[in-house]
Amino acid sequence: MTAPDEQVDLSVVMPCLNEAETIATCIKKIQDSFRRLNISGEIVVADNGSTDGSQKISADLGARVVHVENKGYGSALRGGIKEARGKFVIMGDADDSYDFSNIEPFVSKLREGYDLVMGNRFKGGIRPGAMPPLHRYFGNPLITAIGKIMFNSPVGDFNCGLRGFRKDAIMKLDLRTTGMEFASEMVVKSALHRIKTTEVPTPLFPDGRTGTPHLRSWRDGWRNLRFMLLFSPRWLFLYPGLLLISAGLAIGLWLLPGPKTIGSVTFDVHTLLYASMAVIVGYQAVTFSLFTKIFALVEGLIPEDPRFNRLFRYFKLETGLIVGGILLLVGTIGTFYAVDLWREKSFGNLDPFKTLRIIIPSFTMFTLGFQMVLSIFFLSILGLGRASSESPLN
Repeated sequence: MTAPDEQVDLSVVMPCLNEAETIATCIKKIQDSFRRLNISGEIVVADNGSTDGSQKISADLGARVVHVENKGYGSALRGGIKEARGKFVIMGDADDSYDFSNIEPFVSKLREGYDLVMGNRFKGGIRPGAMPPLHRYFGNPLITAIGKIMFNSPVGDFNCGLRGFRKDAIMKLDLRTTGMEFASEMVVKSALHRIKTTEVPTPLFPDGRTGTPHLRSWRDGWRNLRFMLLFSPRWLFLYPGLLLISAGLAIGLWLLPGPKTIGSVTFDVHTLLYASMAVIVGYQAVTFSLFTKIFALVEGLIPEDPRFNRLFRYFKLETGLIVGGILLLVGTIGTFYAVDLWREKSFGNLDPFKTLRIIIPSFTMFTLGFQMVLSIFFLSILGLGRASSESPLN
């Protein structure tokens, strides 16, 4: 065990919740690696409330036990990483599913200058019984594929629990999640902040415990997916919104002159109404993407985006009010025109298939204009928290 004032190059952090069956094996493997690689290192066991004596086993073997009161995988790791004294940190599960006797590839890559070194279990080999088929062939590949698409991440195994990193680089990411989604948060924020990342093959072995696994497949899988969606307003709001607006406009313009027939099916004002709904809902989704983006920037959840700042250099509060005012005006004119047609019929019955072609576009423009005025003011309120000169208030 290292003395408090002794220089530490590497800290190995393990979250722990009732790991008495395997914690000793993991600690001994790490210590063997320290001796073989001539590393000045420490072992930090981030205990999350064990009741099986894991703390005593760890301390007796020379590990430093850090007590983390807040429950959860992410909470335990954040507590352990915060207390780590090494320049480099390697984190891994305490269930003996990862081979701590082979940490040299991680150390080598960290010394080469990488900020994050991920293990890749699919390249290192998944031993029989080490990973359920649902995780191996569906869950992990899906989460990784989504992460690559949404965040342009180079990582090929998002959920690998064995990884190494420079402590100062990861602490700057301000990781906040408390559960299993902590693994994805680290990778996502590393991609957003463009820290230097690589990966090394890592074998995965069957869990050495006999108790119930801590992982809950559907719950933890959903929490990972939910986290990535919330951190990507483009994919959650912007792209679906633009798709709805485009489809609604295309169908609406197609039907505006009159009904259209394809085969034996005729599309008329009823379809035009749904096209209008698509445009309105799509616009709402796009504005939600802007709300989310600004909130994330204000809270420091994501780094500054130069493209986003350039957008607000041209689209300011006054611009939004002018555009919204024009839409309101056009919608109002269309409404009065429809009322005038009704007056010409002495406010009697009208042909809905004709008048709705005026009412629906007018209603749509009026609604969009009103929403734009409200949303641009709300964007300005969110922007109050930004020190950047590109805030929509300016």
